[in-house]
Amino acid sequence: MTPNIFIKNKFSRKTISLANIILKGLGQIMLQENPVTGFLFLVGIFYGSLTMGVAALLATISGTVTAFLLKYDKAEINKGLYGFSAALVGVAIMLFLKPVFISWIILIIGSALATVIQHFFMKRKISVFTLPFVLITWLILFFANNYFTGLLSEASITTASSINYFSVGFNGFGQVIFQDNLISGVLFFIAVFMSSPISALYGFIGAVLSAFIAFSISAPVADISIGLFSFNAVLCAIVFAGHQIKDSIWALIAILLSLVISLLMLKFNFTQLTFPFVLASCITLFIKKKYDNNRQNN
Repeated sequence: MTPNIFIKNKFSRKTISLANIILKGLGQIMLQENPVTGFLFLVGIFYGSLTMGVAALLATISGTVTAFLLKYDKAEINKGLYGFSAALVGVAIMLFLKPVFISWIILIIGSALATVIQHFFMKRKISVFTLPFVLITWLILFFANNYFTGLLSEASITTASSINYFSVGFNGFGQVIFQDNLISGVLFFIAVFMSSPISALYGFIGAVLSAFIAFSISAPVADISIGLFSFNAVLCAIVFAGHQIKDSIWALIAILLSLVISLLMLKFNFTQLTFPFVLASCITLFIKKKYDNNRQNN
């Protein structure tokens, strides 16, 4: 093999490897270490918004490259664990801010910071899921709302007088990555199903259940119909998805907790993002650990 061919082959392998990591990072948004899942997520985001699709890709690359530059654990990088919070930061910025030059700079910096925070918790073996994304996005929104209001995009208004619970199940998947169209939600569901059928089904049922409960306590119909009371439930259900009855019980506890937290945050006009999922899952995992330890001791 000539030196030039060897160099080209090595470069090709590295490019494929990096693309694989980036796609896994996107897949990890819904806890799936699967590049095909990540690719379908990307397709769904691009379908909903070209700007958000570019933002998701750039943010995931920024987060992954940051992890490489700071020499984080290669096994963790290869699993895409430094891509998902960064990706969500990227999409969120293009939802809340205007797609101007400074917003793209904020995106790159925010994605890198999300990676650093992710590593901080991972190094201490603390599961915080998408908390780095939440913290960085809250920080960006705080500064934008108080000092740079000209950067803020105009909020869209949704109206609906009825709920199609079948659609809500898919909309819940879509809203995990800020997509409010049915096609993206279906693509996200298929993406998770290809990686883990049980996780996709748990997520769908969780989305519908959360929407039904929200409707029964008179939450806004328009918000329910587009999945705003379902996306945190999707993630909670996926975390605890399993084939045993006890798995469904833990999933139900997490879903109910996430809905209560969502309602409280909305009552006080606080941007929820995926914080209800993070807090509800952490509380449920803590209770589950205590329960399992007590059973082992008895």
